[in-house]
Amino acid sequence: MTTVGLLGAGGIAGAHIAGWLQLGVDVVVHSREGAPKLVARYGGRVASSLDDLLAQCDIVDVCTPTFTHRALVEAAAAAGRDVVCEKPFALTVEDTEAMIAACADAGVALYPAHVVRYFPEHVAVHDAVERGDLGTVAVQRYDRQGTMPVSPWFLDDELSGGIVTDLMIHDIDFARWNAGPVASLRAVRSVPDESGTVAAQLVLTHASGSVSSIGGVWSARPVAFRTRFEVAGTGGVLRYDSTTNPTTWVNGGAAAGADGYAPKATLGESPYVTELREFLAAIHGGPQPRVTAADGLAAVRIVDAARRSLALGEVVNLDTSLDTTLEGAR
Repeated sequence: MTTVGLLGAGGIAGAHIAGWLQLGVDVVVHSREGAPKLVARYGGRVASSLDDLLAQCDIVDVCTPTFTHRALVEAAAAAGRDVVCEKPFALTVEDTEAMIAACADAGVALYPAHVVRYFPEHVAVHDAVERGDLGTVAVQRYDRQGTMPVSPWFLDDELSGGIVTDLMIHDIDFARWNAGPVASLRAVRSVPDESGTVAAQLVLTHASGSVSSIGGVWSARPVAFRTRFEVAGTGGVLRYDSTTNPTTWVNGGAAAGADGYAPKATLGESPYVTELREFLAAIHGGPQPRVTAADGLAAVRIVDAARRSLALGEVVNLDTSLDTTLEGAR
């Protein structure tokens, strides 16, 4: 039986451990805090240390805060373990490239958990784009809002990258998946209001000439999670709004404390299960998943450019020649 070593015990770890257990794998968990509680709720067992976890597992699933990812991925690669890593891969392009190089040198897989590619409504619109149902994609609009995360590290840009890096990267990755490499972008972010609510907006110009507008809100006041999008092309338009059509999941579990932070559960397979199944199959010699290490790096390149745009207050250009499939990165 395959054993997955899950690192971390926060909200996203709940979705991952439920998914792995549904797939019938053994799970061992290590975290600075919370591992016994997570295991008591879902199942699996606790590892006493990182070394203990690495000694027991075949695959490492990194569900820890973003600023810890590089060191943990490099440790897993050094131990010869295949790796799944929560998005974003890292806070910087340099760290992301180092993670990919470590896994390539060790001959192990590395996959980024960009789970939005697995949500049924997003799958439907991407399939429509791929079939040509919408003609040539001209404009995409995405909005994502939720209650501000509880853990304080999310609100420290030096640890999480802020709202663009942590929240809006979902739609950045998806917009790129539909319309291709990003050639330039402009980012703006609100000054937090008296409550602390933060909002940001990106406009991406793709090399194809299409344009994507992406908005994100972290509300300091409790709000229902909401995501919506509109993809318009020369042949038609597709729209989705989670408040009117909440087609998410129940099977496989949702992240702890999901209200306001993630979609509410209804019917259907958890996109986390679908995602992890693809990663597991690929690691065992099956087809490559719909999201790869190259995609994870491309997303970090875009959010890095967005952070520079915020700092400079101007448009930032990207080198689209770097947005390619990586040799040795699976």
